[in-house]
Amino acid sequence: MVRGLLLRERVGRVTFQAAVGAAFVFMVLPIALVLWLSFFANEILSLPPEGYSLRWYREVFAQRQFINGFRTSLNVALLATVCGLLVTTPASFALARARFRGREALFQLLMSPLIVPAIVIGTGLYMSFVELEILTGFPVVGSVWGLAIGHTLITIPWGMRLITANLVGVDRSVEEAAQSLGASPLVAALKVTLPLIWPGVVAAALFSFVVSFGNLEISLLLVTPGQTTLPIAILQYLEWKIDPTIAAASALQIAIVGAGLLLTDRFVSLTKVVQR
Repeated sequence: MVRGLLLRERVGRVTFQAAVGAAFVFMVLPIALVLWLSFFANEILSLPPEGYSLRWYREVFAQRQFINGFRTSLNVALLATVCGLLVTTPASFALARARFRGREALFQLLMSPLIVPAIVIGTGLYMSFVELEILTGFPVVGSVWGLAIGHTLITIPWGMRLITANLVGVDRSVEEAAQSLGASPLVAALKVTLPLIWPGVVAAALFSFVVSFGNLEISLLLVTPGQTTLPIAILQYLEWKIDPTIAAASALQIAIVGAGLLLTDRFVSLTKVVQR
C-alpha cells in the first residue's frame, strides 16, 4: 500500500517535471531559432547554412525604417508606461483598500483590454480619434500621443494585476500605525505603502513597456502614412523580402527586452513579485 503510494507520487512528480520541461522548450525554441537564423550568411534561408556572419545586424542599422520605427516604439512605450502607472497605481489603491458599490465592475472594466481583441480596440480608438479631430481640430490620429493613449489601454491590466497583488500582501496594520501617529491616508499611502509595493510598481512598468513596445495591431490602425513602429517596420519589410535581416531585428528586440528584465531583476527581485 505504502509502496504503491510512493510509486504513484514519484510517477506524478516525474510527469509534472517532464511537462514543465516540455513547456519550457516549447517557449524557448522559437527564440533560439530566431537567434540562430540571424547569424546565417546566406541570403535565402536554407539548412544547413552556408556559413555564419554578422552582416544582417549591420543591415538592420542601415535600414532607415527600422531606426525610425525603433525611436517611435521607444517613445510610445515610455509614454504608455508612465500614463499606465498614473492610472493603475491609484486605481489599485482604491480597489484594494476601499469598499464601494461597483468595485467589482470597475475592476473588470480595467481588466477588459485583456478580453477585447486588440484589433477591436484599435478600430474603436481610430473612429473616436477621427470624430474628436473633426469636432476639435486637435490632431490626434497619427500623433505619438494618440498611439500612447491606445497603448496605455493594453498596459493597464498588467499594472492592475501586479500592483493589486502586491497591495493585498501588505499588512494593513502598518498603514494604520502610521495614521495613528498623525499621518493622513494619503501620506501613509505615499510614504509607507508605496515603498513596500515598489517591486510590484517596477515590475508593472517593465511588463507595460514590453507589451507596448511589441504591439502591432493597435499601432497598425493608429499610424499615418510614413509613420511606423518597429513591429510595423518588420512587417512591411517582410512584404518585399525574406532574409535574415528580420531575424537580426527580432534578435535585437529580444536583447532589449532581456536586458530590461535582467536590469530590473538586479534591483527588484521579479521572482518575489510573481510569488505574491
